[in-house]
Amino acid sequence: MIHFRENSHLYHLHEMHYAAITPINMLANASKVFHRHPLSPLAYTDYGRHMAAASELIERVTHRYGKPDFGITHTVVDGKKVEVFEEIDDTKPFCRLLHFRKDIRKTQPRLLLIAPMSGHHATLLRGTVEALLPYLDVYITDWLDARNVSMLDGSFHLQDYIAYTIDFIRKLGPDVHLMAVCQPSVPVLIAAAVMNEANDKAAPRSMTLIGGPIDTRVNPTKVNKLAAEKPIHWFETNVITRVPFNYPGFMRRVYPGFLQLSGFMQLNLDRHITAHMDLFKHLVEGDGDSATAHKKFYDEYLSVCDLPAEFYLESIEQVFQKHLLPRGEFTYKGKKVKPEMITQTALLTLEGELDDISGVGQTEAAQKLCKSLPATMRKHHLQKGVGHYGIFNGRKFREYVVPIIVDFVEKQSK
Repeated sequence: MIHFRENSHLYHLHEMHYAAITPINMLANASKVFHRHPLSPLAYTDYGRHMAAASELIERVTHRYGKPDFGITHTVVDGKKVEVFEEIDDTKPFCRLLHFRKDIRKTQPRLLLIAPMSGHHATLLRGTVEALLPYLDVYITDWLDARNVSMLDGSFHLQDYIAYTIDFIRKLGPDVHLMAVCQPSVPVLIAAAVMNEANDKAAPRSMTLIGGPIDTRVNPTKVNKLAAEKPIHWFETNVITRVPFNYPGFMRRVYPGFLQLSGFMQLNLDRHITAHMDLFKHLVEGDGDSATAHKKFYDEYLSVCDLPAEFYLESIEQVFQKHLLPRGEFTYKGKKVKPEMITQTALLTLEGELDDISGVGQTEAAQKLCKSLPATMRKHHLQKGVGHYGIFNGRKFREYVVPIIVDFVEKQSK
């Protein structure tokens, strides 16, 4: 039983900080516009270019990044450009099920992409969705920012995450395929095991687990070690706080996004500092393409959301500290979960050679747990030369990983 002892003032201090730097953000924006305006003589000088670049950098550092849009309007199917319509297929208190419906007559395998509830919005998987749309009928779980969920909607536990996953699978009916990126690999495997053991007719045809912490005892990373070395009360005391009054989720206990972002940045601080220095140079030199690529990435990366405290703490304790699933001790609704009962759901595990968040071997551990699957229903792939994000996004993902996923899904659809 987890007892919360949150730092109740942390979020309020954060809000006061943003209120204090808002004038700085506004001044930086005004300076950027002034030094870049076509009617300003300074815009054509070296001084003006440096001032505009410095002002934009300050503006971005002091900016508050909201949730981005997916913004996917078209894709290409069989060489033809087709429209994509983003539709809400289902709504629950903590999640929306989105469907990227395509204007085609062709029937494609249905894929339910379970996005991580781990700080970033589901839009972090925009590139994943875009790469899969030409071949699959894609749905995605769009988890809501916990600070925007009223206390009247109750709490959200790891067991609820699994229940949501099972509900969405059943809604999409038989023949659905699952994909989990990072954190949801554990609840997705559990959901598949529960449905297989119950001989549920809606049990998924396949599941693709990408860079997930199935067994973090294997090749542990810095992230894994931090989660394992700190006692659970340390996380309760240091990173849990309450949502302030200016949000719908007032008084909800959360692990706030700004603390998660701080942790993300510190993992590769030198790299982020260098990237922003490069942005300054690109702006001064007028390298619009490089500057745009930087801003596109960081607009997404710096947009974070709050997690329900109970879900976060239970994930830390049960997945990273006690390793309940690989030890055969995880229970769902009071009953032990048995991955060895999976016989209907094929398994594809994908890992990145340079992954510094989920170490090599942690996702592949699912293959050992699902020991009842025949060779024709299982596959593992280690992608060379990519880290954690490269295994589900970017050029190598599109060129090397997507064909493996599509081929596996199509074979399991027959």
